[in-house]
Amino acid sequence: MKITKLGHCALILEVESPTGGTLRILTDPGSFTIEQNVQTEIDIILITHEHGDHFHIDSLRELLVKNPKAAVITNQAVAAIIQKEGIGAVVSIVGDGQAMDANGVRIEGFGRLHAEIYKEVGRVENTGYMVANKFYFPGDAFHNPGKPVDILALPAGGPWMKASESIDFCLEVKPRVAFPVHDGMIRPELRAFLSYGMSKGFLEAAGIQFVPLPAGESQDF
Repeated sequence: MKITKLGHCALILEVESPTGGTLRILTDPGSFTIEQNVQTEIDIILITHEHGDHFHIDSLRELLVKNPKAAVITNQAVAAIIQKEGIGAVVSIVGDGQAMDANGVRIEGFGRLHAEIYKEVGRVENTGYMVANKFYFPGDAFHNPGKPVDILALPAGGPWMKASESIDFCLEVKPRVAFPVHDGMIRPELRAFLSYGMSKGFLEAAGIQFVPLPAGESQDF
């Protein structure tokens, strides 16, 4: 699987389909990035939840103009917003405990709620997604899918988490390899110190490879 990080939580996954060809999946086109707006040849747009840094309505509109055959896979809450906004998209709902086959590639949903930010802040529906029984993208929650994970997109920063929770979650899931996401609010020159360096040390001591994947770069996993 080839993964390109556009920034924050916007990724492009290139997944070999058992039925032939490569499925190109774009995750969480949010307001922290604009690089997703120019992408073409996208087959699936995968959205974990409705917060603006993961789901930017104008970005979704632009993506669908450039990728008119792309389908959206998301949860019920995001699907309702897409319908309300009158966005003409083919939407498949995959929530917690649900799954679908996309051109031979299995996509499964895990988890129901966004991690708590503070008690007065409402918790929206958040769905983590497992792709091809290999890659797990949890969105904004530390929900263990309860099944083996080969590649983990590991949240590295945000108002709903702290570094110890990120590290403990990764140690609990025990992927072969992890790379950081949800780091758009951390200044680039500070990322190596504030999140990557600490995570890399603890995780690699436990036998988990940590790959600090910068925005604009790709990695074959």
